[in-house]
Amino acid sequence: MSGIHEVFPYLRLSDAPRAIEYYKQAFGAVEQFRLVEPGGRVGHAQLDFGGTTIMLSDEFPEMGIRGPLSVGKTTVTIHLHVDDADAMIARAEKAGGEVIRPAQDHFYGERSGTVRDPFGHEWNIGHDIESVTPEEMQRRYDAMFED
Repeated sequence: MSGIHEVFPYLRLSDAPRAIEYYKQAFGAVEQFRLVEPGGRVGHAQLDFGGTTIMLSDEFPEMGIRGPLSVGKTTVTIHLHVDDADAMIARAEKAGGEVIRPAQDHFYGERSGTVRDPFGHEWNIGHDIESVTPEEMQRRYDAMFED
């Protein structure tokens, strides 16, 4: 059996060139390359998010490839682990994102919040505030359901 070497999120969206610029401004992503059709659609692009590759393309409705804005909502959140969640959320909002959930401290030892980008993808952005074992996380999680 062959082993997995890497996992790359692949985003489908309605305006790849504009999305690439947003991800550069909001998150400091670096474009590695893009492949563009003669008509201008981006068939494939790769961005470096601090050592992690995220791939993306324009929509290709004729092939059933649609982004969150076309289908009505995303079911996936991309988690960015950063140095300062509050600063990155503010940067993403300033670049045109919508804050869905402001940054707050959480029981699992992270301060995080959520931004929806202009293309419908959601980004959970957080940083560590304490080291919490899985057992302690479960204890804290259980406590949230106690009356």
